[in-house]
Amino acid sequence: MSLRQMSLQTSKIQEFIGTTASIEFQITTDPTRTAQKTFGSTLAPTSYSFLASALQVSGNGKRYQLRIPIRVIATDGNVLGLLPGQKIRANGSLLKSKELRVAALFVARQGFVVMTPPSKWAKSLGTVRTRLRELSRHDDAGALIPGMVLGDTSLQSADFKVAMRRSGLTHLVAVSGANFAIVSLFVLWCMQWIFRSMRARLIFTAIALICFIALVRPSPSVLRAAAMASVVLFAKGTGKKADPLPALGFAIAAVIIGDPWQGRDPGFALSVLATAGLLLLSPRISQWLEKYIPAPIAGALSPPIAAVVMCAPILIALSGYLGLMTVVANLLAAPMVAPITIVGFIAAIVAPFFPGFSTFLLFFIHFLAAWIAGVANWAARFPVLQLGKGMVGFLLGLLMIVVAIGFVYAVRSKRFVALGVTVLLLFGFVWVTRWPGGEWSIANCDVGQGDSMVINLGDHRGIVIDAGPDPQLEDRCLSQLGISTISLFVITHFHADHVEGIPGLLHNRKVEEVWVGIDHSPAEENSHVVKWLEGLPLHVAVKGSSTRVASDRGLIDIKVLWPEAGPVAEIPDYEDGTTINNSSVALDIRSPDFSLFAGGDIEPDSQMAVLPVQKTDLYKVSHHGSAYQSLELMKELSPQISFISVGLGNTYGHPSLETISALSKLGSKVYRTDKDGAIAILARDHKYFVRTSGGAWWKKVRLS
Repeated sequence: MSLRQMSLQTSKIQEFIGTTASIEFQITTDPTRTAQKTFGSTLAPTSYSFLASALQVSGNGKRYQLRIPIRVIATDGNVLGLLPGQKIRANGSLLKSKELRVAALFVARQGFVVMTPPSKWAKSLGTVRTRLRELSRHDDAGALIPGMVLGDTSLQSADFKVAMRRSGLTHLVAVSGANFAIVSLFVLWCMQWIFRSMRARLIFTAIALICFIALVRPSPSVLRAAAMASVVLFAKGTGKKADPLPALGFAIAAVIIGDPWQGRDPGFALSVLATAGLLLLSPRISQWLEKYIPAPIAGALSPPIAAVVMCAPILIALSGYLGLMTVVANLLAAPMVAPITIVGFIAAIVAPFFPGFSTFLLFFIHFLAAWIAGVANWAARFPVLQLGKGMVGFLLGLLMIVVAIGFVYAVRSKRFVALGVTVLLLFGFVWVTRWPGGEWSIANCDVGQGDSMVINLGDHRGIVIDAGPDPQLEDRCLSQLGISTISLFVITHFHADHVEGIPGLLHNRKVEEVWVGIDHSPAEENSHVVKWLEGLPLHVAVKGSSTRVASDRGLIDIKVLWPEAGPVAEIPDYEDGTTINNSSVALDIRSPDFSLFAGGDIEPDSQMAVLPVQKTDLYKVSHHGSAYQSLELMKELSPQISFISVGLGNTYGHPSLETISALSKLGSKVYRTDKDGAIAILARDHKYFVRTSGGAWWKKVRLS
């Protein structure tokens, strides 16, 4: 890895970083649509990503011939028709990439010039993938089939991908050892009608698997599974006993030597750990379960349990949670996997030649896929165990493995006291390290570069102000807070970083009333919101509007301080930012326990217009703590606690050091989500206890 990293860092392409260049490159992976990201006020344009090998780079009077891997990002949707092996020329910007396996990030600004057509082999494989995608129904069940057969998830919606992840079924659409086992056994079974010799059958099966690798594309899990399959096939062909554990070791070594960066790939690690779980834990779990339940059920339960236990450290570190229904969902889905894989494989192979027959086959397995899709959506509705991301989640996952091994050992040795103590320690640690960690009054969600704040009304009810830019982060925060009913949802303005998370807010939750401002720009985001909130009661909030909401701690008074009522002029695109920011709904919120000012993204002009204001204890700093702040407003508010909702490493320079300094000079304690994570405040008679998800779990700051 060090040698390869050195070759990337000393490549001639480094001379063009930060400049515009013309590059000739050869595509190495299929172009895929990237997840659409929020870019301030609107969604960023849809982009497509793929790996390529740069062959020639020119610009600023220089031209070099080379062969170096790069990552290509393009906004031209026509790239989806390109196939690996094709040579392309394009102009664009070369940037430094955080991805260690590539020398640079190439952002194509113009259309591509196709220099070579795809090879017959690549075109044939591409046709198989395309035809299967076209013939599958474009619903959740239909989108599963290309994923389970070929690892093609392009038809899956964002919401369904979340459901698959929360239910623990994502592995079904990642072609891995299970797919290889099913396909190879099917091919080997078919070969008995053609070849008498076992060696001939194995050779043909090996050739079929090579073609299958090319068809599904050599992802980390595919390469690992292929390496294991090659060892097993060789062992059977030579008459030697095949031991799967050394085969796994060989697979790891072969893949890492061929591509060292796979050692840092979470997908590869999950693939290896899942296989290790099936080899090491599954037989023992099945053997123990057979003492209490029928053998077929024990055999079905043990693989998902073993895989989940072994993969727990990385799964939790990446997502921050573990689905409580994962094992059940896998058990319910398992009987459908083999029929879908085999019949779907046949349908894919014949699709370019006999589309009618392929459609006939897909019609039958669609019912099986619908079962799995239903299981995923059902299991996703259950709460997940929130454990925390990063190192904390990884260590908790390791602790789960220790508990699982201790469980098996304790049962076999009948040391139930030790088992009970271990389980109690595990759940006790999970309980005390959770966020918000018990009672809370106000919470500021960590939704990246955006805004979302929640006020606790008790009995799983809350007031939500803005929904952030990411549905998953919004849903996760509200789940952690235990909110199932939103008595009042306030949309301060329609910028994407405040509204694109609404689908997550609506997930399995009831919204009783919605407040919006007088300005419904930008039009694109407004149309999204209208569609999402169709059928809900909407109220236009203007200066002077007020309401009173009951909570378990008394009545909460909400008063709108801005904007003023009146006609709204059409806003040109070039004034999209400041003008819309200054139309944000600004609220003064007071209860027996706390006082709060939240003004969306209002900037100095509107901040001065709301004066005079009452002194407040809590201040949700406007516009993510930007430099555009009114010192007069800060002085009149004189908050004890100020919290800033901001994304780590954002390109806007938020929050401003001047803003933080001004608040600190007023004696306000400043919290920011990019450094502190989500912020939970417990208010009692205007005395405050603060706990952050990014801080030490044993530390709760008291301010009064």
